[in-house]
Amino acid sequence: MSGKTIHPLLKLVLEVGPIAVFFLAYRLAPVAEGLPLEERQLEQILFSTMVFIPTILVALAASWLLTRHLPKMAVITAVVVVIFGGLTLILRDDTFVKMKPTILYCLFAGILGFGLLRGQSYLKYLMDELIPMRDEGWMKFTIRFVVFYVALAALNELVWRVYGTDAWVNFRTFVLPLANFGFVMAQVPLFQRYAVSDGPKSGA
Repeated sequence: MSGKTIHPLLKLVLEVGPIAVFFLAYRLAPVAEGLPLEERQLEQILFSTMVFIPTILVALAASWLLTRHLPKMAVITAVVVVIFGGLTLILRDDTFVKMKPTILYCLFAGILGFGLLRGQSYLKYLMDELIPMRDEGWMKFTIRFVVFYVALAALNELVWRVYGTDAWVNFRTFVLPLANFGFVMAQVPLFQRYAVSDGPKSGA
């Protein structure tokens, strides 16, 4: 049975809200004065991660209560956040939370790439209820998705390793969501070209 639909703005809040909370928690983290830059940034990351983990779980629970349905990608993302966020807090090492997007993108790209080698689009199983498309369209969309996510993973590694924590937090908060949105919008012609029709209509 398909889940209930919710208002698009509420759906956007549930998806983007946790990232915004992470950003605000990083910027407003209660850090002692006079700490060296690296120690200050580490304390900010630890605090924002401690806030982010329950926030994304609450958003996931709210999505379930409102729709009685959980998107598979959202569940996988939440699991990765809990694991790598937990490692960050336990080991007091921000490497794990910074690498979380890299691991997540590589995981999705690897799973989808494995499906492509088998002649299947696993992306169809994740998003078919959102984007009805013919199989040929799903295969092309999946190939593009794999390339895009590999590129994002490489870019994430570049930013946090070269430009530092403050730049990475801005990148994580603003660039990654906008890049994902822009990528999906750029695929609209593909969605339209391979859209599943309901069959011939009278007068068509």
